Amino acid sequence: MKKSTMMVAIVSLVAVVGISIAVAKGVLSSGEPAAVVEQTALTPAATKNPVNADAIDSTGGGLAALDKAAQAKQYLFVFSWKKDSDQTTAMRKVFDQAMTGVVDQADAVGVKVDDPDERDIVEKFQLRRAPMPLVLAVAPSGAIMGGFPTQFSEQDLVNAFGTPCTEQVMKTVQDSKLVLLCVQNEKTKSNDEALQGVRDFEADSRYSGSTKVVMLDPANAAEASFLKDLKIDPQTEQAITVLIAPPGVAVTDVEGAVTQGCVG
Repeated sequence: MKKSTMMVAIVSLVAVVGISIAVAKGVLSSGEPAAVVEQTALTPAATKNPVNADAIDSTGGGLAALDKAAQAKQYLFVFSWKKDSDQTTAMRKVFDQAMTGVVDQADAVGVKVDDPDERDIVEKFQLRRAPMPLVLAVAPSGAIMGGFPTQFSEQDLVNAFGTPCTEQVMKTVQDSKLVLLCVQNEKTKSNDEALQGVRDFEADSRYSGSTKVVMLDPANAAEASFLKDLKIDPQTEQAITVLIAPPGVAVTDVEGAVTQGCVG
């Protein structure tokens, strides 16, 4: 895409970046994302130890569990429900089984939405109006990497794990900001030219508060699934800059130099 196309898109999006972020996961290459989007993700390692079921059933510990998981650099899977039903029971079994396979990477907690002791986490994630049962997958950064309402599979939950850059991007757009994703390394061309335009834009007082720059090395194997989502060749010879807007849409991308002077 042309450099001017990206900058025009950025200027027009800054005005609407304050929109509320729905429960979503993944970054799409184009178009509008659904409320819940499937994504290729890193596969968690197998484990021998099951999640403590008593811990999942405890009440009043949702926000504390969120803080604990963040400090441990783990994901937290939140199973929330309003009333006991056949659907809740069935999905709880799916949830419990999925959690036995990710205990080395994640913790789990149950949140009954009408429990007054869970008011803080219910308000934080606006769970009262959500369809139930609902599972949220929350990264250590606080980014919601998956929202699974009503019915889901074990694989849906396992696929919620994202790459480090995906987590950064999702946290940023969920904070109602734009992302300028800089895909480059020592082998790509036009690195300085691309970064100069990005840094100039970031330094502009009109946009600096609404934009974050994220660096991604295309040769980093840990980011392979994210690059695949973005349809970027990990062997790219040119630096690529991608504009990502809430709620996680890759609006446009530029190969090579980016000029801040294209901003009107």
